[in-house]
Formats: sequence, structure tokens, C-alpha cells
Amino acid sequence: MSSFFRAMACVMLLASCSGGASYNSAPRNLDDACSIVSERPEYLRAFNAVERKYGVPVPGLMAMIYQESKFIGNNRTPHRYALGVIPVGRQSSAFGYSQALDGTWEEYVRGPGGRGARRDDIYDATDFMGWYMTQTVEETGVPIYDTRNQYLAYHDGRTGYLRGTWRSKSWLIRISGEVEARAVMYDQQLRACRKR
Repeated sequence: MSSFFRAMACVMLLASCSGGASYNSAPRNLDDACSIVSERPEYLRAFNAVERKYGVPVPGLMAMIYQESKFIGNNRTPHRYALGVIPVGRQSSAFGYSQALDGTWEEYVRGPGGRGARRDDIYDATDFMGWYMTQTVEETGVPIYDTRNQYLAYHDGRTGYLRGTWRSKSWLIRISGEVEARAVMYDQQLRACRKR
């Protein structure tokens, strides 16, 4: 009889660990929004929850996640090297789907995220992004649907955006245009497969 209870305890433990799946690999076809949400239906549930809660359009959110992490839950920035070979740490503390920095993530955890929030959980990461983007609307006036400028403010921070730090970064201006174009593409795809 005790082996039955041990087995049940194992099943319950495994079930409790499965909430909010974390993926360490990207979906197979990152250029097809319908493929992404078909392969990982919990992503669409998370995206829709953020759109309902914060008003962030799903395609824009998806395009920003693509740019930040390629939908890889445990994504980190590359290592820095001294003398070209000695690892001296990562380029930044950015981690997870949203590539949230430690300090910004801690602010979110102290606020709406709560102590259990994790950057490698799609629900928490997307909620963080929705929260951050609504703060951007309040502090900068950038509309929630303006993917290009929301991405600039996300990348350089709201203060950096207001100071115009992005203006001297031609590569970032190019990337923000690519994020905007991807959002348009994802929107068309999601409408075609009736996921939007």
C-alpha cells in the first residue's frame, strides 16, 4: 500500500511542476505565427491574456519576443571574454523569453508579478512585457500598438527612449523596423489561420 502512495505523490509532484511550461528550444518555424501557436498552444493563451489585461496586441508582443529571445525560455546574453578567451561574465543580466534585466524584473516581482514569477515561464514573461509596455505608455506617451517605438523604449529603457539614446544607434533603428514588420506579418498570418 505504501508504494501506491509513493507513486501518487510522484504523480502529484510532476503535475505541480508542469504548470507554465518552460522551453529551452525555439518552436520549429519562427516565421509562421500559426505554426508557433499550434506547436505551443500555451503561448497563445499567454499572449491573449496579456492582450486582455493590458491591451498589447498579440502580433506586436510576439514580434518583440522573437527579437529578444527567439521564443527560447532560458535564453541568456552571450559571455564576455577578457583577452578573447577568459570568460568574465555575461553581457548583461537579461534572461528568459522577455530578456528582462535583473533590476527591472525585481521591480515587476515586487509589484504585479509576485514572488513566484519566473522569466523562463511564458505567462510571467509576457505579463511582464505587458506591464512594462503600459508603463511606457504612461511615461512616454508611445501608444501600446506602436510596435516600433515600444520596442525602442523596451530596448533602451524608458529614460533612454525619452533622452533619444536610440537615435545614434542605426542598428537599433533598423531592428525596430524589422520588429514592426514582423508584427504586421504575424498579424496577417494569425488572421489567415483564424487565431486572431
